[in-house]
Parts: sequence; structure tokens; C-alpha cells
Amino acid sequence: MTDMLYTGPIPAEGEGELAMGVGRGESSPLSEPVGQSLNTTKNSQRPSACCFCWCCCCSCSWNEDERRRRTRKRISQDNKMETIPNCEACTKPSVEEMQLWSQSFDKLMRNPAGRNVFREFLRTEYSEENMLFWLACEDLKQEMNKNIIEEKVRSIYEDYISILSPKEVSLDARVREVINRKMEEPTPQTFEDAQLQIYTLMHRDSYPRFLSSNIYKSLFHSNSRSSSES
Repeated sequence: MTDMLYTGPIPAEGEGELAMGVGRGESSPLSEPVGQSLNTTKNSQRPSACCFCWCCCCSCSWNEDERRRRTRKRISQDNKMETIPNCEACTKPSVEEMQLWSQSFDKLMRNPAGRNVFREFLRTEYSEENMLFWLACEDLKQEMNKNIIEEKVRSIYEDYISILSPKEVSLDARVREVINRKMEEPTPQTFEDAQLQIYTLMHRDSYPRFLSSNIYKSLFHSNSRSSSES
């Protein structure tokens, strides 16, 4: 099948999934640059947002009957149709790529499509802010301009660190103290300790549930079916 950008919606996770807990530990954050962009589809009437159920994408080659069947299933499960703003541009993942996602969290997070699907899963657990914070930190690491660095550091702090923010991420007191010290002289590494802690949290807490989620399993099975029919 030809690679394509995806813009279609995906069902939210079922009610049986557990809410995200809080884990702590050590792990290695990824250093690979992550670019974020908003996908648009020329011939689609959908909003400028993208999601991860390629079988429901109006611009893909999957048939309309399959799309309608999945839509009816979502309605019957009382699930919302989700769209994600500012998701990363990527091509449809192959079955082989999706198998790699299950081998390690590192491989999932190194893959743009993997990050997008995982981010959609986090939305169902009301913890999308963890991925958004991680992505913002990756973007900050690529910045060289001092003035822009200061602006981005301030923005990240207000969005994800401040206790007044609705998107505040879960950090311990030690990491918050380190951030407060580094805020006096902002650098691209201002949030590196916090990014590591959130990466570890997603790895230990959310990743195992993601692999057993309907979001991952249904997409994997759909791609497998599509691959066998090609």
C-alpha cells in the first residue's frame, strides 16, 4: 500500500481502561529531534486535525463499508470520535513497524506514527499532557536562539509545570526545585530532569496498558488485514 498522511478519527478507549497512575523511576530519554506539525487534507471537509485510525480516513484507499462499520461500532460503545490538534506528520505505519512498538517503549517513542497513536491512547486516560510536555521539551532542545529559548521555557513552565495550569504534569518536589533554579537562566536543558521523570512515568505506567488497549489492537489488526489483501 502507498504511504499516505492520515487525517481520520479514531475511537476513544473503552470505559474498562484504568486511569493513569503515578510511577517513578529512571530511564533514558530519547534525543532524536521531534518536529510537530498539523496535517491537512486537500480534498477533505474535515477540520484541520489528524488522528490515527487510517481505516476511517476519507483520503485513504480503504473502502467506505469498513468506515461505516467501525463508525456504527463506536456509536454502539458510546465512545466519542476523537481528533487531535497539532499531531505529527507521518505516513501510515506498516505492520512491521507496529510490531516494533510492542518490543520496547523506546521504539514506540522514536516513531512519529507510534507517538501519535500513543498520544491518542493517553487522551483516553486524561493524561495527554505527559506526551505534550515531552514533545515540547524535545522541541526546546533543538532551539539555538537565546530569546526564543527564554520564551519557550516560560511557555512550557506555564503550560505544564505551574500548579495553576490544567495541564500540569506530575513531578516530585526535588525535580520542581531543580526547575525553579534553572528558570533563573533558561537553557534548552531546563526541563531535562522533568522530561526524564515523565518519560519514565509513561513507560512504566501507560505503555503496558497501551499495548493491551483497543486502540492499538484494532489498528494492528486492521493494518494486518489490509496488508494481506494488498
